[in-house]
Amino acid sequence: MTPRLFPLFNEFKRGNTNLTDDVHEGRPSTATTEDNISVVRHMIETDKRVTYQQIRASLGIGMSQVHKILHEHLAVRKLCARWIPHNLTEAQKLRRVDWCNEMHERFNEGNSNSVFDIVTGDESWIYCYDPETKRQSAQWVFPSEELPTKMRDRSVGKKMVASFFGRTGHYATIVLEDRKTVTAEWYSNNCLPRVLEKVREKRTRSRILLHHDNASSHTARQTIDYLVTSDVELLGHPPYSPDLAPCDIYLFRKIKEKLRGKRFMDAEEAVATFRKAAEEIPKDEWAKCFSQWFYRMQRCIDVNGHYFEKIK
Repeated sequence: MTPRLFPLFNEFKRGNTNLTDDVHEGRPSTATTEDNISVVRHMIETDKRVTYQQIRASLGIGMSQVHKILHEHLAVRKLCARWIPHNLTEAQKLRRVDWCNEMHERFNEGNSNSVFDIVTGDESWIYCYDPETKRQSAQWVFPSEELPTKMRDRSVGKKMVASFFGRTGHYATIVLEDRKTVTAEWYSNNCLPRVLEKVREKRTRSRILLHHDNASSHTARQTIDYLVTSDVELLGHPPYSPDLAPCDIYLFRKIKEKLRGKRFMDAEEAVATFRKAAEEIPKDEWAKCFSQWFYRMQRCIDVNGHYFEKIK
């Protein structure tokens, strides 16, 4: 008699002829029951940031079953909050498309040698400590729900910088010393003269095409007059379009990712680290930035001026 038949033989000897398995306590044969699905749904509706581990611990089921309930039965996805700069009007969407078409036509979709004449810049705060990452805002979203959004919170210790670059590299990062806001006076008298001096030191081409956004200091009459007398041509920029500004889509994003989670003694140290990181970016990376910029223009045209986040 084989060993596996011994338990049944002994049961028959004791007079137990029932071949049905007894009921035992323990994990059910399947954990994807309607009750468990309902519980997980309620947990997500109560806390959009509930984790796999919390669901598993609450129900006492395996991780594969948690995954099945979430993705096969509830069809939820855990997405990061999407930052929305502005609720665009139809006129603003049209202006975005028109500007992108103008830039594509003028610069042959980024392939013209005139792209080397473009100098682009913007201002941004540099923080002593910036702990938050986008991944920390991830939460579960049902198919019928809108994508989550949230506002950014920043630390107190900070300094404003204006940074400028072109297709071949970084030109200058100017610090706004002992001021709270950028004014037309500072921008035209202190910032731009130093930037243009650096540009002309590094470039043999005399023409400069300046690209910056529509901040009040950029569009003020004092700034416009200075650029005219300095023989600098403005390229313009559509309102509420940080997704079409190279500083926002590349420079600030790239360097600030390196600064996140690092503590600096003061704002001066943070700015020095920012400037060094900008100067160390390889030349080919700047070229890729400009290629992406013109590709984004096409993407904006394709989506009729709406905001977009991912580039396929």
